[in-house]
Amino acid sequence: MQTINWYPGHMAKARRMLEENIKLVDMVIEIVDARAPLACRNPDFESLFKNKLRVVVLNKSDLSSKAQNKAWIEYFRAKGITAVELVSTSQAMRKTAVNMIERAGKPTVQRYLEKGIRKTLRAMIVGVPNAGKSTFINRIAGAARAQVGDRPGVTKAKQWVKVSDYLELLDTPGLLWGKLENENLAKHLAYIGSIRDDVLDIEEISALLLFDLARICPEQLKARYKKIDISEELPEEYLNAVCRSRGFILPGNVLDTERAARIVLDEYRGGKIAAVALENPEDDPDMSPKEEPEKNDPEDPDAEA
Repeated sequence: MQTINWYPGHMAKARRMLEENIKLVDMVIEIVDARAPLACRNPDFESLFKNKLRVVVLNKSDLSSKAQNKAWIEYFRAKGITAVELVSTSQAMRKTAVNMIERAGKPTVQRYLEKGIRKTLRAMIVGVPNAGKSTFINRIAGAARAQVGDRPGVTKAKQWVKVSDYLELLDTPGLLWGKLENENLAKHLAYIGSIRDDVLDIEEISALLLFDLARICPEQLKARYKKIDISEELPEEYLNAVCRSRGFILPGNVLDTERAARIVLDEYRGGKIAAVALENPEDDPDMSPKEEPEKNDPEDPDAEA
């Protein structure tokens, strides 16, 4: 798959908006898709929010596994970042989300209380497109305050949402970075719908997704599409197998791979294939063990001084 370069004008505008408004908030809540936490973490955020209190929400956690969610929470904790798993579409999660924000912001509120000020906590909600930022805000607010859609790029401008007298949230447009150089992470963003399907080769992306799932969750994939051979080495053959499994065959015995591709993406994004993450903490290059430099053997007469 070729490197995906996708940074339309509204992305540059979104970055400027974040830079201009970061001084207005006390904390940053970063929404990531629990299936692809590494891919969803915009590297620009490290410099943009380096002096702000930060919380990571593993959204859509029901589409990943419990064990993987727990591993990611520990991963972020090791980096000094509070992380929680959440399903923003669940009404039962509202109290959990509000408690999480209030707990993270408590030191800031306390500092103001010591000065006799009842502080209104302001949090900026950030993330890549389609991570579920607006759904998260609407769940906390208890009403449809922010625009929501099933495609990336619905939120076009900032929106302040008042949750209570002492809590306000700032919804922001999803922000991708200028050049998606890591092929695996770029694929993952495409798989979960953070990159618009109309700028991608849908059949290629779906074939690659099936190929990857055959290695991540082979049994679940085979159960969903009976005619798939999980030992197949050609991604396109997985898509052909879906056509045969579902009877997507046009006149002349031509396989309707476009229809199959869209079905595969819809079913994966809807959690109908498997509840599993595409990534694990050990996939982070920074978490890989570093090789120790070779040390001179003091008994070796040829060792350098």
